Amino acid sequence: MSRLENNFQAELKKDLRAMFNGCIVLKADPTDTQGIPDLLVLYRDKWASLECKRNRNASRRPNQEYYVDKMNNMSFSRFVYPENKEEVLNELREVFEPCR
Repeated sequence: MSRLENNFQAELKKDLRAMFNGCIVLKADPTDTQGIPDLLVLYRDKWASLECKRNRNASRRPNQEYYVDKMNNMSFSRFVYPENKEEVLNELREVFEPCR
């Protein structure tokens, strides 16, 4: 993972924990199942997965599209990068806290 992506992911994890008090953010093992999104976010009785990219044009590895789509059909999953971070967090807020 590039330094830019690593820094973005660390910042995103802090933002998630601040937004969703008590959530659990887990980092997936990249050597386990190729293409599984980077982060699993558990909050109350809901979950989401997020695949972090350093920017909008960063390459996607094989199976990433497949797993993001599959997991989005199960709950919520997105590719997230600095350019769409606020949009994704707003969508996630609607999923995690619909009656806010």
